[in-house]
Order: sequence, then C-alpha cells, then structure tokens
Amino acid sequence: MIVRRTIDKDELKELPKTIFPGRIHVIQSEAETKKAVAYLQSRTVIGIDSETRPSFTKGQSHKVALLQVSSEECCFLFRLNMTGLTQPLVDLLENPGVIKVGLSLKDDFMMLHKRAPFTQQSCIELQDYVRQFGIQDKSLQKIYAILFKEKISKSQRLSNWEADVLSDGQKQYAATDAWACLNIYNLLQELKQTGNYEIAPEEKKEEHLIESDK
Repeated sequence: MIVRRTIDKDELKELPKTIFPGRIHVIQSEAETKKAVAYLQSRTVIGIDSETRPSFTKGQSHKVALLQVSSEECCFLFRLNMTGLTQPLVDLLENPGVIKVGLSLKDDFMMLHKRAPFTQQSCIELQDYVRQFGIQDKSLQKIYAILFKEKISKSQRLSNWEADVLSDGQKQYAATDAWACLNIYNLLQELKQTGNYEIAPEEKKEEHLIESDK
C-alpha cells in the first residue's frame, strides 16, 4: 500500500462517502451508561470523539454534550447534557487497559474535564501517530480519505447536540467520527506489523491551508 502524505480538497470532494456500518446506541440514563461501559471495558481498543453545541454568540459557550465511544461493531452515544460525566465513564477513561484512539484529544479532554475531574490513561492521538507513516494532513476527514479513499461527511458538525432527540443524521455523523478513528488506528497497526506499505515521495508543494479542525 502506498501511503500518501496529503490530499487536496478537490480530490476529496469526488470520493464516495463512508458511514458507520454497525449498531448505534443512544445512552441517556445512568442504567444505560453502566451497561454500555461494561461492554466497552471488555475491549482492547476503542475510538472516541465528542460534540458540543455550537455557539453563535460572542462570549457564549456550552459544555460538551455528547461523548461517542466506538468498537468495530457498536458505537455508544453518551448524552452528557442529560446524564453528566458519570463514574462508570470516568472509570473507562482512566482504565489503562483500554486504549482510547481519537483526533484532537487535547480539545476533547479539555471539554470533558469541565464536567468532571479525571486522569485519562492509554490515549493515542492520531494527529501525532499518523506522522510516522508520512501523513502530513491533520483533519480526520483527510486522514481517512488518504487511507481508505472515502470521505466523512461533516454536514452535521454545527447542529444542535443538545436537542431533545438527536436526528438520524446526527447519530450517524457522531458514530462515524468515533469509528473512523478506530478504523484508522487498526489499519495503521496492521501496516506497521506487516510492513506492507510505502510512504509516497514528497509531492510538489502548493500553497494551501491545512485544515486542523475535525
């Protein structure tokens, strides 16, 4: 496999969309949280992401509303605006036996720490991890496109994550982001173990802005 260093916006637009193919569970009670976390504690590696209601007023901010945690088969959407960051979730985030993979994790944890104190353990930051494979892009959308030749839709990013009921589009978007992080890590681990990859040569540099947001 040839691992490209970057991908441009025009090429990205032409790629087919990817969506999370597994089961999505919306978690909005303490009992549901305990059951979901019990499953996740049995996993070796999970993908994580978070969503916060956007603010369009200067000086206004919101607490993180959603924590997405995904295995290969299931993604759990924890509605923190309804449950808070409960102890079972804190235990999961602090468990050194479960690897948490994400992108811009520093931002995610900064927001989560505003809901409850905890010390996260065993975390893989994809923006750093992909560099050993020559990938220079920083956004989840571009990293995924480089490796899988598919794009992640970002259409729901600025939607209301504190809505009474999440739309199907919101659920699919949220699940796909967390699962994509896990998918990227699993593929790179496979390439690392087999050595079955080559880093593409340096491409001719063009002036462009590198997106650093998710």
